[in-house]
Amino acid sequence: MSNNLDFITKLALEAGDLLRSYFSLQGIGVTVKADHTALTKADMAADALIRQRISERYPEDGILTEEGDTRYPSGHPTVWVVDPLDGTTNFSLGLHHWGVSIARLEEGTPTLAALYFPLLDELYTAEEGSGATLNGQPLRITTEAEGRPFTFFACCSRTIRRYHVALPYKTRILGSAAYNLVTVARGSAALAFETTPKVWDFAASWLIMREAGGVVAAHTGEALFPLIPGEDYGVQSAPVLAAPSNDAWRRGQQHIQPKLSGG
Repeated sequence: MSNNLDFITKLALEAGDLLRSYFSLQGIGVTVKADHTALTKADMAADALIRQRISERYPEDGILTEEGDTRYPSGHPTVWVVDPLDGTTNFSLGLHHWGVSIARLEEGTPTLAALYFPLLDELYTAEEGSGATLNGQPLRITTEAEGRPFTFFACCSRTIRRYHVALPYKTRILGSAAYNLVTVARGSAALAFETTPKVWDFAASWLIMREAGGVVAAHTGEALFPLIPGEDYGVQSAPVLAAPSNDAWRRGQQHIQPKLSGG
């Protein structure tokens, strides 16, 4: 394990443990942000911790976080993209599908990633060119999930409202964009789709999926990376589709079509 991968892994674990200290099965209070998403004290605490650790170790790097400055920093070849708590609504309701997502980007493209879901006991990591792992074990996608009789299509709550979906799978809405995408990498889901994710929702999952041998791309076909310095990614989103193979991705794209009304 490289020093950088060791750092991002330990940081995800530390932030996850901090989030766990705020978690309650009875739920916790939330604030509704301007974009109508939820915010908790746990989000802010984890965000502060992650930023502090990155600034101490890599003072020359830029940082883009959901709870901070959402404009991609200019003048920094290396930038960290962070979602300190993905799945905040689940977290606030005492549900288990939530975690921390951290990606390190070089020239706008992810080269390191860590996802940690504490209550699921699942730690995903990836380094460009070195593969992906789940709890320290190599993670390699197979196409077996497509043929399983009880595999599923992972998606967000907006999918059914905004898209016609004609897939032969059960549908599951797990409430965490980052986790939805890596359900394909772990062999549980045949396809995963998010309609309006922001870059911090998919940056780490994108690398983990690719290093595990899968395909992640915008449903509309444009490239998700590299990110552009100076752009505000707090106001940008793209429909993202994940699949175990190029053929599966194309079939998924064909069978997930936007409704004319926009939903």
